Amino acid sequence: MTPTATGTAPAITEYTEIDPIRPTTGPIDTGACAIEIAGPIRDRYEEVLTEDAIAFLAALHSRFAGRRHDRLADRMRRRFEIGNGHDPAFRDDTRHIREDAEWQVAGAGPGLEDRRVEITGPTDPKMTINALNSGAKVWLADQEDATSPTWRNVIEGQLSLRDAIRGQLRFTSPEGKTYEVTAEQTPTIVMRPRGWHLTENHIQYTDRAGRTLAASGSLVDFGLYFFHNAQALIDGGRGPYFYLPKLESSEEAKLWDDVFSFSEQYLGIDHGTIRATVLIETLPAAFEMEEILFELRDHCAGLNAGRWDYIFSIIKNYRGRGARFVLPDRSEVTMTVPFMRAYTELLVQTCHRRGAFAIGGMSAFIPNRRDPEVTAQAFEKVAADKKREAGDGFDGTWVAHPDLIPVARAEFDAILGDKPNQLDRQRPEVTVRAEDLIDVHIGRPITAAGVRGNVSVAIRYIEAWLRGLGAVAIDNLMEDAATAEISRSQVWQWIHQDRRTEDGTAITRDYIEGLIAEVLGEADRRDGDRFDDAAEVFREVALGVDFPTFLTLPAYSRYLVETD
Repeated sequence: MTPTATGTAPAITEYTEIDPIRPTTGPIDTGACAIEIAGPIRDRYEEVLTEDAIAFLAALHSRFAGRRHDRLADRMRRRFEIGNGHDPAFRDDTRHIREDAEWQVAGAGPGLEDRRVEITGPTDPKMTINALNSGAKVWLADQEDATSPTWRNVIEGQLSLRDAIRGQLRFTSPEGKTYEVTAEQTPTIVMRPRGWHLTENHIQYTDRAGRTLAASGSLVDFGLYFFHNAQALIDGGRGPYFYLPKLESSEEAKLWDDVFSFSEQYLGIDHGTIRATVLIETLPAAFEMEEILFELRDHCAGLNAGRWDYIFSIIKNYRGRGARFVLPDRSEVTMTVPFMRAYTELLVQTCHRRGAFAIGGMSAFIPNRRDPEVTAQAFEKVAADKKREAGDGFDGTWVAHPDLIPVARAEFDAILGDKPNQLDRQRPEVTVRAEDLIDVHIGRPITAAGVRGNVSVAIRYIEAWLRGLGAVAIDNLMEDAATAEISRSQVWQWIHQDRRTEDGTAITRDYIEGLIAEVLGEADRRDGDRFDDAAEVFREVALGVDFPTFLTLPAYSRYLVETD
């Protein structure tokens, strides 16, 4: 029988607001939004998709789904403006927020006081156990770019988290190896739901106009995790903490803040218990860092420099603005090029001014336990990256592999010592202008190897993603959806801006088709591979006339939605 529910909330009579900039005080309206589970119900799914949890999802969609659509429409308008020559700028209408030196964010919740090394990864049972045993301070439990959003991954990831939080998680591999959590001190879990742009087609809701629509991936991921685990996390001395991806404006941050306030009251949890860290990984968000902190201030712990999606956002927004906005090979777009340097220095300064943590990004280099030379190079490059971040004032950083935790920790220990953070480093010497954030001139060529590398990485990553894998080691680099986005968007821009490689070869669709054929010819083909499908996705998102805003949107709807 297909589970359904309407948005009937517990007995909550008042939605208490903090100050006049929030909505007016009044009763919570959960509406009458109906939720239907369209995906198959497999073993233990009923433990996540309970009647009460579905009712909570219905309440969230009834109250917030319409505003989500409004915010996505705002994104489209902003991209159109930038594409037509209107560069982003610091907002005049929010100048009073930036100029008010008094306000501060809530800051760290219990278990988030020291974030010097955070490990990222998907939420399948094996990776969950490895993360909890890693020795990191924080685990970013990723339902977003490191997770392919198959129905199995979405629901079984929730089961992994539910079991882990209750100390009940065990896993036996097909080879018979048993995994269990053995660490005395496990990392604080910070869960990352999908971004506002993504849908969950296996859950549908009926809006007030009677239309049946796909649910919001953000509200599904957040809602199921929060509903089932918030009180257990609080009882364990920590709390319900979240990383918020892909935000593009303070209005989107305000939407999340209202979701948090509503959800806390729905479960009878104190206002401000939730803590969020926002990934600054889009160009528009870089111009609204203080405003984003302000709108989330009762629930905010910090900001993160999401470097790979940020590069993708630069390309996406400036893809049609001429040759001066064209970036060279992906490998040349390092953290020290002008626009990346400006963005990270502004982030640290902004965070520390407002009492928020500044968390660094993830270097893509990973060790290879079968190749000591590769491992040594990865350690060297990651150490240099983390030394720069610690020296710049970041309070912590990301790694994607447990073997990199000691490397990163050593660099932050050298700066922090016994201190848990660097919030006292205000960076008054930093001055970042609007033009600095879009200074994309690097002065390096596009090489034939760089073009081929983009085609190869994108197709191999998409192939793995279609098989349900979201974080993939390719050529000794950790690739996820964000790095695949860089690869395909660069190819699209190079074609449409009539670029040539360093040796004079024109980058055309025919040239890229030849590289696609080479990549497919060299692929490790086996039963069940998805290389042909991956090549079709790549053609659509890199060679088409139109530019899909995210490659995951057409790929998800075409290949990952279960219809039986």
